[in-house]
Amino acid sequence: VQLVESGGGLVQPGGSLRLSCAASGRINHIGDMKWYRQAPGIQREVVASITSADSPTYADSVKGRFAISRDNAKNTLYLQMDNLQPEDTAVYYCNAAIQQRSWGAWQNFWGQGTQVTVSS
Repeated sequence: VQLVESGGGLVQPGGSLRLSCAASGRINHIGDMKWYRQAPGIQREVVASITSADSPTYADSVKGRFAISRDNAKNTLYLQMDNLQPEDTAVYYCNAAIQQRSWGAWQNFWGQGTQVTVSS
């Protein structure tokens, strides 16, 4: 299984970006999916998560500005980020709980990360 993020980049304060994370490989079912971020010198933190039933939760720091969603038919996770601020600058990682076979155990997979830089 591979998780591949895309959509990061440089944006001015107040701008928007949309991150994507596509899962591929042997996949029977995807459970909870999450976006994390890690800024230099700071512990990785969860930004948003979404269950397989499309129930989202958000960190207080991004509520009202970020929206997490998923397309189960495409095995893809999204993060719409609006009104970005310099403190949102970080490497963003997607994370997914995946069952590769119907009789198999659930495993945790990570993407390689995508850089988001918010600066004027």
